[in-house]
Amino acid sequence: MAHLLVVESWVGSMSRLLPRALGEGGHHFTFLTRDLRHYLRSAPEGTDHPLLTARNVVTAPTNDLGALLPQVEPLHEALRFDGVVTSCDYYLPTAARIATLLGLPGPSAGAMEDACRKDLTRRVLSAAGVPGPRFAVCADAAEAAAAARDIGYPLVVKPVDLCAGMFVRRVDDEDQLAEACAAQAAFPYNARGQRRTPHVLLEEFLHGPEVSVETVTFRGVAHVVGVTDKSVGGAPAFVETGHMFPAALSPDDLAAATGTALSAGAALGLDDVVAHTEIKLTGEGPRVVEVNPRPAGNRITELVRHVTGIDLAAACIDVALGREPDLRPRDTGMRSAAIGFLVPDIAGTLASVEGADRVREADGVLEVQIAEPGRTVEAADSNNAYLGHLMAGDATGPGARDRVEALLAGLRPLLVRS
Repeated sequence: MAHLLVVESWVGSMSRLLPRALGEGGHHFTFLTRDLRHYLRSAPEGTDHPLLTARNVVTAPTNDLGALLPQVEPLHEALRFDGVVTSCDYYLPTAARIATLLGLPGPSAGAMEDACRKDLTRRVLSAAGVPGPRFAVCADAAEAAAAARDIGYPLVVKPVDLCAGMFVRRVDDEDQLAEACAAQAAFPYNARGQRRTPHVLLEEFLHGPEVSVETVTFRGVAHVVGVTDKSVGGAPAFVETGHMFPAALSPDDLAAATGTALSAGAALGLDDVVAHTEIKLTGEGPRVVEVNPRPAGNRITELVRHVTGIDLAAACIDVALGREPDLRPRDTGMRSAAIGFLVPDIAGTLASVEGADRVREADGVLEVQIAEPGRTVEAADSNNAYLGHLMAGDATGPGARDRVEALLAGLRPLLVRS
């Protein structure tokens, strides 16, 4: 049994999957947070948030590294931690710095900072010759307009330090670019109260299907667990509408995607880390979209577990403890698993979702989660706006996506317009 320090977390699926993996591994944990209410608000009514199963809950200034580190050392002396983890991108570098300070296993803080900042990632990968889109990092809208003329429209505009597709937009002209830059500038703090870096990242618009490569690197050896496909909607935003594992790829595309992801991780110096690397398979070859140095979100880890038996949340804990993770696939009786998201396209108040009971009883369904009536709904412009999801599997082949899409077609959200 080990004792881990959990530094903040997402409030979505990983905030539940990480405590589950800790419990199943026989471990206990101390939860470090600056605002416990952030998690209490996200707990289902009448239940405690799984993060509150922690042996200790400690309030600390997690957004102020200078103030935090001196507090962590005496905490370690009193409680004795064996590893440090977080599931939240905004605290990955912080967790790495704490591990280094305490002499515990973990990735390089510098590598995590480079991977968590999209502009730094682009510069590192470009210098290493890892293929990606043409790009420019701009200090303001005026610089962005000049860079856009050089790269050429259409473009993708991104903040350098936000997650879940927030403020990521396709732009086709200078007016749309100006609007996208203004929207980012009007959002100076992230959801955790951290001051944002105001730079704007412009990228060449890439054509082709997108996949993600799920990897685990331990003591310098990278293991490919598999490749997940992705569907995207919500234009001009990029909202993930579904995933399937494993992706139905040709051997050549599989090799190209995995090879590029491994090259990206090596260029960034990522080690002792679970990573989720997004790749576009363009007509000119694979191109890196993003490198995320943590287990995949949107319940992709559960798709992987259903098909292979490999628990990527448990692997994340193992590498944080300096232990080799068990990445041996097991026969689960399932050949593919997919998830589809209920994505609202109008604003209003959710009255009900027709068809939910029928879907829950359908064959092959693994999970159904539907928002409760009364929820305020906005038209989706990021992955934060889902009304729920549906997950299903296929025991015979790569049919899980078709199964999920057919079932999703039977769900009809009824909204009272604002």
